Amino acid sequence: MSEQLLELHDLSFVPEGEEVLVGRVETGSYAVFPVDGAELLRRIADGMTLDQAATWYEDRFGEPVDVAEFAETLADLGFIREPGADRQIVQPVRLRWLGRAVFSPLAWILYGSIFAGWVFAVARDNAVLPHPSQIFFTESLVAVQVGLTLSQLPLLFLHEGFHILAGRRLGLPSRLRVSNRLTYLVFETQLNGLMSVPRNARYLPFVAGMLLDGLAVCSLGLVAELTRLASGSFSLAGRFCLAAAFTVVLRMGWQCLLYLRTDLYYVFATALNCYDLHEASTALLRNRIWRALGRTGRVRDEKQWSERDRRVGTFYGPFIVLAILASCLLTAFGTFPVARLYLVKVVHDLGTGTSGPHFWDVLVSLALNVTQVVALIWLSRRKRRAVAGRGPRLLQGKAD
Repeated sequence: MSEQLLELHDLSFVPEGEEVLVGRVETGSYAVFPVDGAELLRRIADGMTLDQAATWYEDRFGEPVDVAEFAETLADLGFIREPGADRQIVQPVRLRWLGRAVFSPLAWILYGSIFAGWVFAVARDNAVLPHPSQIFFTESLVAVQVGLTLSQLPLLFLHEGFHILAGRRLGLPSRLRVSNRLTYLVFETQLNGLMSVPRNARYLPFVAGMLLDGLAVCSLGLVAELTRLASGSFSLAGRFCLAAAFTVVLRMGWQCLLYLRTDLYYVFATALNCYDLHEASTALLRNRIWRALGRTGRVRDEKQWSERDRRVGTFYGPFIVLAILASCLLTAFGTFPVARLYLVKVVHDLGTGTSGPHFWDVLVSLALNVTQVVALIWLSRRKRRAVAGRGPRLLQGKAD
């Protein structure tokens, strides 16, 4: 026993059925505790010494507790504040008012009107629907690449901006960083405090980006419809909008690739009441493989994930298979048709020789593609180095 008094950082306690999710908002460190462990932690946070907390626990639950081991768990999670250190004050987040406005009832009415208008336009002429052939809105491949790249950057920022505003609406801090998914450059929002709010409140921050993507597709389609020429064909601006809309549709399709831990994955994991489903499921699969091969020395400790993650992770495999199938379908019906049309144009224009009007345009286009691939390979390697050795973000707190 110990008369030691632990000074703890401000912690959030969110009931999750038979467990409690405890976390430190400013660092994004969270742990799943059983109810009795969370109650013990509350007593320590309220000022009980370890000796007093152990006595209270035994009186309350009828069994002893190893408070020294419990204190080590708290230290590993970064919950313990150094003696004499100033308490970190979580500053109010900016733009909370804007987050509330963007997701207000009036805003939802506006979003519904945009969607209804797009559905009406599609019903009149399905040419407004995004299609791979719409990518090449002009004869110049360089103009297509540069134009779509410049159009996607603000759309990507708006996608992440909706995530940020949905979180700030709840008073949660956020951070934006550049990363990659497979061979694609992406922006990612980190909402460290999202696990400190009830589960039902997490869904909107997760799906907010997909909401923006849907609004972008509808809005771009409406602009294309409203700028049609008198002949009924699409104007250059309209063709550009349809091309941009198709790239957004591709991004929305990527959300089905659950093994990439997309927005849809987090919705899925939240609905299943899991906290680190991907890591738990992959670790369980690898452990089964290592045990079958007799290499038990490489088996990871499964207790570092919550019981719920381990239980669901055992049956998560089929969903990974479905995500891989979705990836194949996306490639077959989205990426491959665009690549085929691109290669046909490249071969045709290069075959005209230097006298052809688009010969040098094609060379510059190929150079841009090579540069992009090299840059994304570098980003991917950098990301792997950063992730190497990183442990799971959620530990299972134990009071025994």
